[in-house]
Amino acid sequence: MVEIHEYKGAGYKPLVDYGSWRVAVLRYDEWFTGLKGLERHLETDEVFVLLEGEATLITEEADGIREWKMERGKIYNVLKGVWHHIVVTPEANVLIVENRDTSAENSERKIL
Repeated sequence: MVEIHEYKGAGYKPLVDYGSWRVAVLRYDEWFTGLKGLERHLETDEVFVLLEGEATLITEEADGIREWKMERGKIYNVLKGVWHHIVVTPEANVLIVENRDTSAENSERKIL
């Protein structure tokens, strides 16, 4: 059997949960229009793949903020514990793969 999922709404939407992992989609939403805050996951990495549009992955490193202009089809793995945020254009479509139990209980967020 094959399940087919699609999401055309705004923001973050989990589409498939299986075992210990989750596949989600991130689309344009007000929170993702600029660097408004950062988050980090304390127990897991998070993978981003740009499918359509434009996106910039932002990380906070020891020497300051770093911006990664994402390229379609490349895999960006943000390691656990790294502060990050993603900024997207209105036509952007980003695939996210993460642990199924990634949540506010095992993540931190700081507003800038």
